[in-house]
Amino acid sequence: MSSKSFSIEFFPPKTPEGAEKLRVARAQLAQLKPAYFSVTFGAGGSTQAGTRDTVLEICREGHAAAPHISCIGRSREDLRAILDEYKSHGIRRLVALRGDLPSGYGGATSGEFRYASELIAFIREHTGDWFHIEAAAYPEMHPQAKSPQDDLNNFVRKINAGANAAITQYFYNADAYFQFVEQARKAGVDVPIAAGIMPITNYSQLSRFSDMCGAEIPRWVRLKLASFGDDTASIKAFGLDVVSDLCERLIAGGAPGLHFYSLNQAAATTELWKRLRLSER
Repeated sequence: MSSKSFSIEFFPPKTPEGAEKLRVARAQLAQLKPAYFSVTFGAGGSTQAGTRDTVLEICREGHAAAPHISCIGRSREDLRAILDEYKSHGIRRLVALRGDLPSGYGGATSGEFRYASELIAFIREHTGDWFHIEAAAYPEMHPQAKSPQDDLNNFVRKINAGANAAITQYFYNADAYFQFVEQARKAGVDVPIAAGIMPITNYSQLSRFSDMCGAEIPRWVRLKLASFGDDTASIKAFGLDVVSDLCERLIAGGAPGLHFYSLNQAAATTELWKRLRLSER
């Protein structure tokens, strides 16, 4: 068995119907035996209760779960309570992020932390080595960073604050990932940097997500996807080819893991997992 880590991400459902759909998807994805499931939160740390409920349900099902934790709009007391609760349930892994600012955000409501590096330092200070902490990485630069160097400096600060590993924003350009890892290594970072993978199943949704988070869809991929119009089957088949080729290149190039953004759906991630034979790696 290799030491590579393959994991899957969910978002907390907002309705009873959504929760039931996620249970069905999760039962299918659990058969792949991922290293863990992570659960996100909304802008400004909203849906944190939904994050907690989903994470605890995953734990009750006997799977490893990693809640995303945000510091936007949160006090030290809030965070201590959240960390203590997760610790009391035996959760050993966190994904620590600053979090997206809520719409209409005002600096006065920002809470006591401004950066993910401050949050990571606080988690270490409060819980020692209890949690394995994943930080975020941006191969194509965080949309709010001033420059690639500034973004890299921010990443290094997160690792120096105590993060054990990192997960990248999704991307479709393997060179961006390899270049980022090389720069991080030169800056003294030696933790594993897993590649975030977004399956392609819906072009308009993907285009919207990518415009928001600054992830580039290569022009040839955009043109091809746009040419399929409403032909969902062709979009999915082409998307599967593009993403599986990307994953093969990443693994061959030494990526220590892949983290799949499932969007609470099972089919595309399952198909990629099987095509890549990740259970055998």
